[in-house]
Amino acid sequence: MQLRVHKNAVTSVDVSTRRPLGNYLLDSGKISDDNIERALRLQREQPEQEKIGSILLKLGLVSERDVSESLSSQLDLAVVSSNQYPEQSVQVSRISGTFLKKRKAVVLDEDDDALTLAIADPLDDYAIHALELCSGKPVIVRIGVPSEIDAALLALDENAGGVSATSGRMSTQFLDDVEQLKELAGEAPIIRLVNQIIVEAAESGASDIHIEPFEGKLIVRCRVDGLLRETRSPPVECAAAVISRIKIMANLNIAERRLSQDGRFRHRVRGIEYDFRVSTVPTMHGESVVMRLLQRDQEVQTFEALGFSAQQTATMHEILAMPHGTLLVTGPTGSGKSTTLYAALSHLNDPQRMIITVEDPVEYNIPGINQMQVKPQIGLTFANALRSIVRQDPDVIMIGEMRDGETAQIAVQSALTGHLVLSTLHTNDAPGSIMRMIDMGVQDYLLTSAVNAIQAQRLVRKLCEACKQDYEPIPELISRWRLDELTSQNPIRLYRATGCKKCGNSGFTGRTAILEILRFSDAIRQLVLSSADASSIRKLAIAEGMQPMREDGFCKVLAGITTLEEVLRVTPESEE
Repeated sequence: MQLRVHKNAVTSVDVSTRRPLGNYLLDSGKISDDNIERALRLQREQPEQEKIGSILLKLGLVSERDVSESLSSQLDLAVVSSNQYPEQSVQVSRISGTFLKKRKAVVLDEDDDALTLAIADPLDDYAIHALELCSGKPVIVRIGVPSEIDAALLALDENAGGVSATSGRMSTQFLDDVEQLKELAGEAPIIRLVNQIIVEAAESGASDIHIEPFEGKLIVRCRVDGLLRETRSPPVECAAAVISRIKIMANLNIAERRLSQDGRFRHRVRGIEYDFRVSTVPTMHGESVVMRLLQRDQEVQTFEALGFSAQQTATMHEILAMPHGTLLVTGPTGSGKSTTLYAALSHLNDPQRMIITVEDPVEYNIPGINQMQVKPQIGLTFANALRSIVRQDPDVIMIGEMRDGETAQIAVQSALTGHLVLSTLHTNDAPGSIMRMIDMGVQDYLLTSAVNAIQAQRLVRKLCEACKQDYEPIPELISRWRLDELTSQNPIRLYRATGCKKCGNSGFTGRTAILEILRFSDAIRQLVLSSADASSIRKLAIAEGMQPMREDGFCKVLAGITTLEEVLRVTPESEE
């Protein structure tokens, strides 16, 4: 049988005349020279030399997509995107589905002239020639990301009404078999699928990964810049195996699905090490898993880099210069409180000070600071840790979070005995933190003596500089939010998000803080002692010069940093 030659067909590729794959990874900035040398050294030590891309993947120095895109540059072949895989299997006579799974290939299309194939290894001449012989047609080769090929094959099996070798074993009859779950979670397609979810989340700058089972589907969402985005979700048949794989990585009990569990693990993505905090909760359709991503050895930012104005930075420096007392940073979960505390610690860190922190978890490693991780399972709680570290003669104590009255009492006592105490609290605004501390059992006279200042904050998304568009707001909008009182611009110009390739069509890149700082004056202390409410304290603080959080946000709106909608979305309604 003589094959017809298609103009785009690729029957074999000669790589001897092309630059090594590592050079393309270096050119794209995906890897360093040292890491290439490390991988080459490991390759030389192997009896049968493994491909350099495979070694780099196993070391966690690059992602699967990095390797695929570099192969694309090396071989002049296109990379298949996840939405290009067919929803229904392309029926090609005499081609075994088992063969395609083994060679990691998906037939994308077939016409009278050629067969279009996505394959993880475009240098697999055996698979390409075999498909040419089976189909009687030339093969047009495209490069597929391995985990996306696995997911596409599973989806094709599901849509065909059948099951693959892996998913067929994921029926409910096996869900109570722990050994079966371990076996499923240890299979290569599931490992690659979980790794790809993690890699895509890390590369998109996500702070959390949500894996949520619902009736008939498994949804994967990532929190990027504070908002959840749904990503490509694996077939629902994979749910038990995917969740079991994550629980094994976090050293959790995979047999326990009736109770919530918490764990953690470390994972390297493109040479960067991450800590993952894992939380599982039982739901109607299975276990819901949330993974928090924390980049290890990340550089601690300054107040200015976090979005503090020059005046706010100077105020924070004045507060931190006090020899004793308490600084509270407040806000809801995910508002950047810990990052602000680390900026404060970085400012205070010098050889003349003894600084100890009690955290859960330790998010940033700062040289020169003694950082302690709480372990409630052995009785090392915030309160117990605080009792111990006050005997270590510290100058500065940082408490990751005031979770209960006992911790708050010890923190206040530490501040009254000559220590500078930094901590966080979950409240909506700065004045509300005073009421919260009193509710936790701290006497008002101790509170007024111990607290120097309370800073409340939120995070807003920053406009993409490449695509943001300015516009002139209507007079009613300016009047409603009194924007004309905050600027001398005439006319006032605001900005809106549009979206481009650089920002992933979201219109935003990164986040910045908006905040308010309440300093305790004698008048504020007198109000607290007279049991005044938070509203009265707020009015006095503003009269004494405190800039409200929403007003700080409006200043960033007028500066073109964010949008009016973003500020209104995150700030408390009480500030209207």
